[in-house]
Formats: sequence, structure tokens, C-alpha cells
Amino acid sequence: MAHDDSAHHDLDPQIATVREHAAEHLERAVRMRRRLHEWPEIGNELPRTRDEVLASIEDLPLDVTLHSSTSGVTALLEGTRPGPTILLRGDMDALPMPEDTGLDFSSRVDGCMHACGHDTHTAMLSTAARVLSERRDEIAGRVLFMFQPGEEGHHGAKHMLDEGLLDVAPMSDGTESPVESAFAIHMTSALPSGWVSTRGGPLMASADVLRVTVTGKGGHASEPHRAIDPVPVACEIVMALNAMITRSVDPFDPAVLTVGQIHAGTTNNVIPETAFIEGTIRATSESTRAKVHDGVRRVANGIADAHGCGVEAVIEYGYPVTSNDDAFAEFSFGLAGEVAGTDATVRLPHPVMGAEDFSYLLNEIPGAMVFLGATPHGTNLSTVAPNHSNRVFFEESAMSTGIALYAATALRRLAPA
Repeated sequence: MAHDDSAHHDLDPQIATVREHAAEHLERAVRMRRRLHEWPEIGNELPRTRDEVLASIEDLPLDVTLHSSTSGVTALLEGTRPGPTILLRGDMDALPMPEDTGLDFSSRVDGCMHACGHDTHTAMLSTAARVLSERRDEIAGRVLFMFQPGEEGHHGAKHMLDEGLLDVAPMSDGTESPVESAFAIHMTSALPSGWVSTRGGPLMASADVLRVTVTGKGGHASEPHRAIDPVPVACEIVMALNAMITRSVDPFDPAVLTVGQIHAGTTNNVIPETAFIEGTIRATSESTRAKVHDGVRRVANGIADAHGCGVEAVIEYGYPVTSNDDAFAEFSFGLAGEVAGTDATVRLPHPVMGAEDFSYLLNEIPGAMVFLGATPHGTNLSTVAPNHSNRVFFEESAMSTGIALYAATALRRLAPA
């Protein structure tokens, strides 16, 4: 790591040994990450990835549960003394896209790539399970490792919650040990390698799908007066939706509405009967989310009615707002300063408009997600390939910080009294 290590001069001895412990296991984590990267899988069914996870933890003292509705895996580590349970989450799925990184371990699966770092998340969490298993005597309570599929739009976390993720049994001595908090790390190309960033409150946006179908009356392109053309109506709706966002949404409680598709017609001399619009709606509060939904319906209905067209505006709810618990986020930020160095922590000034299904867990229990940088030092962050790019690159040495941060979070939260 290239930042000044002098920031660690007053380091807690436990944190110092955790960092060393993580570094000792880095090579193992890198090997696992590369195997996952070569063989990515999409969605909620990840049989090869699950087998890789199970093989990586089979020799550890963990109570493993295989979820039946997805390829989700949970593994419970019990400390030597009673206490609560903390959940550590790593997502496992890849994206349906090509890879053009040129890496020696590039994807071998056509049209599938780990472009969001989930391969690193899985390898870091598995390795943190090994670090913590070797330090059970420092744990008062339990650690629940959540290996989750389906984050990329497939609601994997919700499926695991619906299957009883948080319904953990008492400890072996009969002591109740509820899941009291949750923590996750997300790799990002927007920070230098080994740097950590987070914030309290909204961290990432909600994500909903907008679909509008405008219905007019088809006819000959030379006689628009005998038809009701849905194409200009659809175009007007798109422009009005953009104006609606800028004129009605508080810029300090923002929303983003982007139309990604407009489809209409079959040839040059036919006025089609219908025009179709599809896009995404993002918001950083549930109140703004609801306000934008209402505005979309009002604009679409009003413009279509003004032109004598029918309209159907459907909004498909996606992930909720990912909102960190303020106290846990502050704890995570301070701990990141100890693990990564205070010179390598950045308090995120505003939410990110991407979305995360870790939001489902944070709606149930307090916790936080942090971003871990993995772009080589000296690289121009404004021009580097971003997450979800076919050319995104994550420096693997950053995984040592992630492993240590996972482990340190559990050890600090579950420290014996």
C-alpha cells in the first residue's frame, strides 16, 4: 500500500495483528478471486461459485447452511464466550457482459464478467472467515458469514431474508444470540487502492424501472391527420420527465430519471399504433422516490390525454435506498482509519446513485457498507474504467485491507467485556 504507514504509530495491538494475519492469507485470497473471475456466473443460481466457497471454508469450524431458493450460503462461527451475532456479507454474482481487460485470468465464459468486484468480495469474506476462525477466543458472540447471489438486480438478499437468514438458533450453550448488525464491503475503482470511504445515512439510491406504453392510432405516414401518432407524444413525455425532475425535486434530496430505450414503428412509411419507453428512476430518500413515481404518472397521463392517446405507465419497484445506520457508519469509518490508516479514509460527501440489495438487510437491522478502493496509486481516477466497465481493473493488494476490515469489524463489535 502506497500511503504513509506513519498513521499507524498508535495502532491497537489487536488491529496490528489482524492486518498481519490478513496479509499472510492474501495469496490464498488472490488465488480464489482469480478462479472466480475466470468462471463467473449470473443471477441467483451459482453452482460453481457456491462449490468454490464451500471448498474454501470446509476445514473451518463453521456451521454451514445451504439456502434452497438460491445458491446462497451462510456460515456461522461461534466464539468462546456468549454475545450477539454480527453478519458479514459478500455478494457472489457477475454481470452479463463481455470482458476486455486482457488479464491472464480473464473470464472464460462468453458474455459474462465479474465487472463489479464481487469475486473480490467473496474471496475477502471467505478469507476473513479463516482469520476469525483462528481467533475464536477473541470473540464474545457469533459471526454470520453471508455469501449472497443475485445482487445485480436479482434480489438475492431478499430471497435469503425470506428464507430465514436472520432466524438464527441460540448458541451451543443455549444463550440467545440475535443478529444485531450487518456489515459489507464494496470494491470500487473510484478510490486509490486500499482507501476506504463511507457515510452515515443514505449511501446508495433506490432503483426502479419505468415502462410507459403510449397508444395512438396507426396509419399511413403521408396522412398523419388520419392517424394519432404516438411517436411525438412519447418524445414529449421523455422531455417532460426530464423537466419534471429538474423543476420539482429538491437538489439536496436528489433523484435521477434516465430513459434508456424508446421503441416505435417498423418502417419509414407507417405510423405505428404504439410507442414504448423504458428507463430507470433513482432516489436517495423514500419520500423523493414516491414523489417521482407520482410525477411520472401525472406527466405521462397528462401529455397522452392532451394528444388523444392512451397510456400505461408502470413502475417496477427495485432495490430500496441503502441507508447506513449513523452510529455504525461512524464506527466503521473510525475502524477503517485504524485498519487502512487515517490518511486513506475519506468521508463520502454525498450518496452514490447506484443501488444495492444490501439495502434489504439495512432495512431490518442496523449496519453499514463501506467502499474499498482498488485503483493503483498514481492513476487518474477521473479517466479510469469504472465499475461495470468491460475494462475495469481492481488491484488485488487492496484485498488485504478488505480482509482485515471484515475481521476487525467482527472482533471490535464482539470484543469480550
